[in-house]
Amino acid sequence: MNLHAGPGIAVRETPTATGPADYLLFLDGRACGVLEAKPEGTTLSGVVRQGDDYTRAAPARYPAWADPLPFVYVSTGAETLFQDARDPQARPRRVFAPHRPETLRTMLGAGSSLRARLGTLPPLDPTRLRPCQAEAIAGVEASLAQGRPRALVSMATGAGKTYTACALTHRLLSPPVRMGRVLFLVDRANLGTQAKREFDAFAPAGAGLLFREEFTVQHLQGSTVDPSASVVISTVQRLYSVLRGQPFDDADDERGGFERAADDAERPVTYNPAIPPETFDLIIVDECHRSIYGNWRQVLEYFDAFLVGLTATPGRHTLGFFQQNLVSQYPFERSVADGVNVDFEVWRVRTEVGERGGTIPAGFTVPHRDKETRRRRFAALDEDMPYTPGQLNRAVEVPNQIRTVLQAYRDALPAQLFPGRQEVPKTLIFCQSDSHAETVTEIAREVFEADTRFAQKITYRATGRSGQELIQDFRTDHLFRIATTVDMVATGTDIKPLEVVIFLRDVRSAQYFEQMRGRGARTILPTDLQRATPSAERKDRFIIVDAVGVTESVKTPTEPLERDRTLSLEALLERVAFGHTDEDTCATLAGRLARLERRLPDPARAELTQAAAGATLTDLARALVDAADPIRIEARAREAGAATPDDEAAWDAAAEALRAEACRPLAANPALRRAILEAQRSTEIIVDELTADAVLSADFDLNRATEITERFGRFLADEADQLAALAILYARPHAQRRLTYAMLQELRAAMARPPWLLDDKAVWACYRRLHAGQTRAPAGLLTDLVGLVRYAIGARAVLAPFAPDVNRNFELWLGREKKAGRDYTEAQMEWLRLMRDEIASNVELSMEVLRDQYAHLGGTARPPSLFGAERLPALVDDLTDALVA
Repeated sequence: MNLHAGPGIAVRETPTATGPADYLLFLDGRACGVLEAKPEGTTLSGVVRQGDDYTRAAPARYPAWADPLPFVYVSTGAETLFQDARDPQARPRRVFAPHRPETLRTMLGAGSSLRARLGTLPPLDPTRLRPCQAEAIAGVEASLAQGRPRALVSMATGAGKTYTACALTHRLLSPPVRMGRVLFLVDRANLGTQAKREFDAFAPAGAGLLFREEFTVQHLQGSTVDPSASVVISTVQRLYSVLRGQPFDDADDERGGFERAADDAERPVTYNPAIPPETFDLIIVDECHRSIYGNWRQVLEYFDAFLVGLTATPGRHTLGFFQQNLVSQYPFERSVADGVNVDFEVWRVRTEVGERGGTIPAGFTVPHRDKETRRRRFAALDEDMPYTPGQLNRAVEVPNQIRTVLQAYRDALPAQLFPGRQEVPKTLIFCQSDSHAETVTEIAREVFEADTRFAQKITYRATGRSGQELIQDFRTDHLFRIATTVDMVATGTDIKPLEVVIFLRDVRSAQYFEQMRGRGARTILPTDLQRATPSAERKDRFIIVDAVGVTESVKTPTEPLERDRTLSLEALLERVAFGHTDEDTCATLAGRLARLERRLPDPARAELTQAAAGATLTDLARALVDAADPIRIEARAREAGAATPDDEAAWDAAAEALRAEACRPLAANPALRRAILEAQRSTEIIVDELTADAVLSADFDLNRATEITERFGRFLADEADQLAALAILYARPHAQRRLTYAMLQELRAAMARPPWLLDDKAVWACYRRLHAGQTRAPAGLLTDLVGLVRYAIGARAVLAPFAPDVNRNFELWLGREKKAGRDYTEAQMEWLRLMRDEIASNVELSMEVLRDQYAHLGGTARPPSLFGAERLPALVDDLTDALVA
């Protein structure tokens, strides 16, 4: 036996003190572990203990890396478990395949296991981190130290998920943990470019080097992983192509998780020695709402790595994938209260066609346009063609409806939406399809009487320039004001100057809608905003223009039904026809039929219902789903005589019988199968150029404003006796005599905390929407809170900033002083006006302020000499009381 025949040697049937080990593993001539091989189907949890016993009883004649031996593998070929005895809580974990000898050498050379080192991280320095980012990092690190394989961070869009990932990654790559390599998975290539810039420029607190100066960051754009890279950024679809050694179309890198749903292909992952499972120690999945599920999940599970998910929109499926390990949660409402994001208002546009649909009369020749090629043909309708609002931009396109919405938006800009603006705010329009986006772009140029640079399409099929270039232009080009898109800018893309999001398509996925809405929530410095929109002062909110009821429609969690997207609808129907009724086929077919039902116009639905003897595609899909219902399966099994679920054969037979019954209407009806495929191939959209449209209403959505002001009222009532500022403003008997700046800070902080999650600027804006004739614009100062509370509790009839009250009270005070025989010189008046302005800005005045803050007025006589050193303190108190009243 030659233990040095290679770096790694496995010796079969090696005797130990507790029995023969299937394989004793040697690294560089020294024993390092055992591998127990079992037949496929064997449950392995008990076998690990057996292997662990062998590591403690290895023959003494063999040199060993440690006693007991550190590594245990147990495998059936289909499943492999690995355990490292050096872990703080040594427990087995699944691996795709045993590690390479080079990897084991690195693990042993580190002196301790990675999981042991994860428990030695020093305290986090929160400098340069937002509190929500520090909380997320601390939560992930605690989860890693516990050895939990997956962790989920829920953080509102715009709160800095990528920056958080940079800070976390830097700590894990640095001593004492020294991870080998981190994979940062993004939803699409342009987000990878964005992430690469952020990693490169990240400056860790207390470090003198940028991230890129310490660690190599690779944006994977070819077919190989850079061996020197500490961070690799990629989409899951590109990573899969690299694992498989297959060519990759760069255009597929721009398709995010939501829009890939109909075309995903599940392919097996096999061992790739160029990218072994130990290539990454940690995988961070950005925007993990969908891209990791179903068909892509196996790509992640190939690697022996911790998984950390980052998302703004965790659904039930997301939580399930991450084993319910939600380590940090930072909702959108809290991010607004913290000033991380800006709030939104909904401006709802209702048009006749948008609300009621329309009818194209018989006999008229109308365009029929191919959705893919946009080639037009003209044909007369034999009979009236009614259409519903739900068919707009799917089966029927009504240019006049699009024109009416955009004209209403154009006309409202100077009057309602952005008074005083010279430019159209940066506007993103979500469209139904690439063809729809093309039409909207053309109409936008027409409505705003602008050139091609003013309104542009950002989709996968935009010609001339790449999507990334167009997105960058939209961020920075002053002349590029309106962008139309379908999905390309829907998730993750950072466009901070964006102030308006228009929905010309409905979205039923709650997660996707949150992502799309979040494009407008980013904060931006006034100077940066003015570079994109010169006449803007600041971005303190964004506006959703809802032309389709997207803010009103019921949203559902995004959970995939389809299990096998490699099969076409034709192939699925053929499988059913030949009697294949396995669970995956039925579930996938149900998803396809349900999606096709939503896409079809009413006439096509009617034809299919007739072919199916009265059943709709929804009925057929529901039957397929119901066939997997455990309650129905149990009932059928008990009807067949099965007593308990332990009778697996009876339960399986019952499930198979239900699936066969659900498939029978399709399997036994070739005409129906043909009709379904013909309906699927219908690709034309009819263009209604005849129907005129008119605005029914266009105004801000008051429901949200009402909800926020009512919540503010409940906050005031509940906290009136707890917060000093409220006690004073309510004139409670036990209250302190005078407001202070610190009290107002405490009040604002209390508003922002759960369960209230209130932002004073947003509350003010809501009152302005509800009570337009009784409100004034805020001053943007903390003291605006005084006016806000006084108005809310009924102490003031008009909502106005604090400063006008102070100015009015100042004039009244001067009048009282004059009646008392105290006239003031111009030098004294200069100081009194300074005192007035200080109170208006900070609600209080003290002798310390007079000494310290006004010391720069060196050429001006000091207050003690002007008013008298003995009288001045009483004057300050009297003035403060009079002006704050």
